[in-house]
Amino acid sequence: MGFRLRLLAVIAVALIALGSTARAAESRLDAIIAAGVLKIGTTGDYKPFSYQNPETKQFEGLDIDMMTDLAKALGVKAEFVKTAWPAMMADFTADKFDVAAGGVSINLDRQKKGFFSIPYMVDGKTPIARCADKDKFQTLAEIDKPGVRVIENPGGTNERFARENLKQAPIEIYKDNVTIFDQIVAGKADVMITDASETMLQAKLHKELCSIHPDHAFNYAEKGYWLQRDIAFKEFVDQWLHLALKTGDYQRIADKWFK
Repeated sequence: MGFRLRLLAVIAVALIALGSTARAAESRLDAIIAAGVLKIGTTGDYKPFSYQNPETKQFEGLDIDMMTDLAKALGVKAEFVKTAWPAMMADFTADKFDVAAGGVSINLDRQKKGFFSIPYMVDGKTPIARCADKDKFQTLAEIDKPGVRVIENPGGTNERFARENLKQAPIEIYKDNVTIFDQIVAGKADVMITDASETMLQAKLHKELCSIHPDHAFNYAEKGYWLQRDIAFKEFVDQWLHLALKTGDYQRIADKWFK
């Protein structure tokens, strides 16, 4: 093969390699913008973060508004994909959505599968009970007794925390996270351990219930947005969220749902 032919062959191989590299370098951020859709996985059962209105069938809540704003910042449409706490990990790894949102706690098991945005809220597990019983359940030791009926929703960090810390108290797993607090009001359960933010809201919605020391939770936790593993996508979401936190846009949306 002459020099000219060898040179043309080298150039052809280089161009093919460059084309492959360019295709490989396309990020999820690029793909979302090209598709014109941001897919958001959400449970729709966790007020005030994500709730599917049974009448309208539409999702509403703090994180629904935030994800709608993120989609707007990306210049795309927000598409909400229904998931559930027990199925969220499987749905995420099956790539059913770009981001999971709706009061999602940051934890290392989830971090193994994707990225988290910077946190937008500090939270932690704390009890909620009937106000008449609030003095009985101040500590884990007081809750972890054979006669105390603990109730939790399945598959998320609430069930995990309860099973790791309660060895004597019976734990009922109740599938409907929307009506679970009615079980405590009705006297069918005594206490639930959940995120402090949720206990404060539910105490407002149910006059019979009291949030127990929400400012002194049993553990430390943060909430963020769980992203498919792509650094360009994460950097965009982090910058968008940083600006929302600093400009007051996030607080304005949070006040709408918490106050």
